[in-house]
Amino acid sequence: MPSDDQGHALLVGASRGLGAGLVDALTGRGWRVTATVRDPARAAPTRAQAVEQVDIDVPEQVAALHARLAGQTFDLVFVVAGVSTGNPATPIHLERPEEALRVYRTNALSPIAFAEAFVDRLTPTGMIAFMSSTLGSVTRNTNGGYDAYRASKAALNMLARSFAARHPALGVLIVHPGWVRTDMGGPNAPLDVATSTEAMATLLAARRGLRGTAYVDWEDNEIPW
Repeated sequence: MPSDDQGHALLVGASRGLGAGLVDALTGRGWRVTATVRDPARAAPTRAQAVEQVDIDVPEQVAALHARLAGQTFDLVFVVAGVSTGNPATPIHLERPEEALRVYRTNALSPIAFAEAFVDRLTPTGMIAFMSSTLGSVTRNTNGGYDAYRASKAALNMLARSFAARHPALGVLIVHPGWVRTDMGGPNAPLDVATSTEAMATLLAARRGLRGTAYVDWEDNEIPW
């Protein structure tokens, strides 16, 4: 792996799973990484150069993080943080509205608000990335299921397109990490964290300098909207 400085990345939601895996994958390729965690007491050990605490659902914490990182710029801001409902298979008409709204806030509203807060910290060739899912593809939803989660990721995709329209000089990458063995993905998922995150690190390198918006999987295959 290259050991030279590949740039400075801000990874948002790196306590464990895909976020922690991306820290390892990027630092192994020469990136400097500032990682954020919601609860340091529950976070896995990390190779990040710096770790900051933030809950992206709390605007005051996002503003405080922005102030703490004053003077720093980033080549990549990747919002990884995301949640699902207690029982993802619950159809939307049976889901508790407050639970569906909790998922919508964390998966769709808060990532965009975070990106807007930090857009002034991107380098001139910097890129914003959002962790989405192929379940957010309206075209591919032929079987239903996972209603609240699907809707939140479809909303994220739509809002990311609007974000890109507001910031046409930026690259906006929307990424499906694959079905991965994490707390959310479960034990039957075909991919392990290292396979997914190493592939995404390759994808991020290939997409450096992106302008406009791309919705892709971990292997850089385009996903229909």
